[in-house]
Amino acid sequence: MVENKKNESLDLEEAVSKSEAFLLKNKKTIIGAIAAVVIVIAAIFAYQSLYKTPRENKAQAALFKGEQYFENDNFDMALNGDSLGFAGLLKVAEEFSGTKAANLAHAYAGLSMAKLGRYDEAVKELDKFSASDLMVAPAIKGAMGNCYAQTGNLDKAVELLMSAANEADNTSLSPIYLRQAADIYVQQNKYAQALSAYQTIKDKYFNSYQALDIDKYIEKLELMAK
Repeated sequence: MVENKKNESLDLEEAVSKSEAFLLKNKKTIIGAIAAVVIVIAAIFAYQSLYKTPRENKAQAALFKGEQYFENDNFDMALNGDSLGFAGLLKVAEEFSGTKAANLAHAYAGLSMAKLGRYDEAVKELDKFSASDLMVAPAIKGAMGNCYAQTGNLDKAVELLMSAANEADNTSLSPIYLRQAADIYVQQNKYAQALSAYQTIKDKYFNSYQALDIDKYIEKLELMAK
């Protein structure tokens, strides 16, 4: 028993000795590695505090005027700017690329183009916007679907509208897109698909405004589908 404890003590001393020798031998390498980690952390902190955050704040300030013009239905000025220092949403998106404000600028710019009847351009601009929000992302997709419908690309329009309805999965947005998709299906003589969309409104979103008179559309489609 004593012998075992003695051996364990010797093993521990040997391990410590080897560790000390390793540290002494590789001191410069270890210190260099630690310094590199510190430099990286410092660089990340500096980037966040000295560049990214101020740039984001500046981008938000630049976007603010565009949001005001958009909300007041002044879509051309929102897009292209004014003579008072606001360069326009397109310029904000370009100049502050990579910021949250620039991302929003793409959305506002695309919606402004849609309001001005520039549907092809609107689709391209809206497609640059990215979001995971359960309300915003489907809303932008629905807007793109309506743009495609305006250009006559009904297949793409209905695909996006149905996708937006499924992604939103709420009473506020889904019935709107289902109704729009159903209307397009009727134009395409795809009565079964239209009936399915209307039925979903009735069954799943029965508390929505679109569900109030849905029965008459269902009955009409059932007759047309025969």
